[in-house]
Amino acid sequence: MALHVYKFGGTSVGSVAAIGSVIRIVQSATPANQIAIVVSAMSGVTDALLRGAHTAAAGDGATYLSIAQDLRLRHQITAQELIASEAERDTLEVETDRLLGEFTTLCHSIHVLGELTPRALDAISALGERLNAPLVAAALRAQGQAAEAIDAARLIATDDRFGDASPLFDLTRHQVQTELRPLLDAHTVPVITGFLGATISGATTTLGRGGSDYSAAIIGAALDADEVIFYKEVDGVLTADPRVVPGARVVHRIAYDEIGELAYFGAKVLHPKTIQPLVDRNIPVHFKNTFNPEFPGTVVMRRGESGNGRIKAVTAIRSLSMITVAGRGMLGVPGIAARTFTTVARLHASVLMISQASSEQSICFVIPSTFADEVRAALEAEFANEIARRDIDGVFLQDQAVIVTVVGAGIRTTPGIAGRIFAALGDHAINIHAIALGSSECSISLVVDANDADEAVRAIHPLTTTTATETVQLV
Repeated sequence: MALHVYKFGGTSVGSVAAIGSVIRIVQSATPANQIAIVVSAMSGVTDALLRGAHTAAAGDGATYLSIAQDLRLRHQITAQELIASEAERDTLEVETDRLLGEFTTLCHSIHVLGELTPRALDAISALGERLNAPLVAAALRAQGQAAEAIDAARLIATDDRFGDASPLFDLTRHQVQTELRPLLDAHTVPVITGFLGATISGATTTLGRGGSDYSAAIIGAALDADEVIFYKEVDGVLTADPRVVPGARVVHRIAYDEIGELAYFGAKVLHPKTIQPLVDRNIPVHFKNTFNPEFPGTVVMRRGESGNGRIKAVTAIRSLSMITVAGRGMLGVPGIAARTFTTVARLHASVLMISQASSEQSICFVIPSTFADEVRAALEAEFANEIARRDIDGVFLQDQAVIVTVVGAGIRTTPGIAGRIFAALGDHAINIHAIALGSSECSISLVVDANDADEAVRAIHPLTTTTATETVQLV
């Protein structure tokens, strides 16, 4: 009997109809497979919880109470629609009230102290999943499917970096096997809270926004699952953002390294770290549509199995700034790059792309705009002597930058691909500020102005191709 892990996002569990679709998917799979499912919070719930926490920190003592009441009502109404048993609903209501009571208590403390710590923020933002997993499990039981809600704090052990915790894989594997194997062997579906884990001391942590996908990958890897299926509200991985390119198509086959590049460079398909635990164990990955489960979706395969030399997708990551350290005196001077990126690392700013002139007279890199002013000031301080001597002309900041990334296995080493990309952008009079070729050999990244980003994606998109055996599905 195969073991599958299913992940359902917020939209997939965000309404009575959506949860009904989840139930049908699980019921159709359980006769032949062992199934564990990971669920997000209902759509919009995490945002509401965070709004309550932030308004409480700002001195508002009423908003979080109103949010708690709204969430209580939303979950109660959903339960009434899905669960016929009054006793089951009563048990669920007690748990809902307990969790929302925890929310209001935390917010009250934040309101009194006027401070919102990362640890408190994790405890609050994790409540959405903790509210939803018992609801989905009860809805499955109402349809005759054995199911049990499981808090991922019992499964995923992490470090104490609140807000963006990293799993402790060995301990996590032991806990997952201990907690979930008996349920699976008893043909019970574990309904697991996504997004969260816990430190060894038991403090709630979160894996970063979008971390429910990461949760599913961690659990799938720890169980040695035969397949992990991510259920979304679209038919699979798309060639581009359909909001930018209305004719975006489904990519039916894609390789691990290609999907990793797409995730990192802004595609909404999954959390950037998600794919790694599954790559390490060579576990097949599938993306499907909760609301169109018969559609084949996208299969993620091992490197090199999806066809080389073809552009699969084009994506963009926004809200970035490009910083350039430049000066004629930099030529041949050792240590400039090391000092630059050591300074950036001290500020915990992620560097998404780097480009250096072969003359060694300039280094440019791209970071999130939220760090831009701080990084520039830190670099100016670091190189104050070099700037005074005119060895470095200055540290220059370009706001409103966007990285456009073209993804496809082997495109970096396929003659003519880069030329077609640059020609397409040139035909649309789009200026390129920097270029980087991915070390994975499956991506080419370009920095353009934010005002040109959508047009750049649309200009490149016609170069995306599918294999002759694939059926193209418009979204």
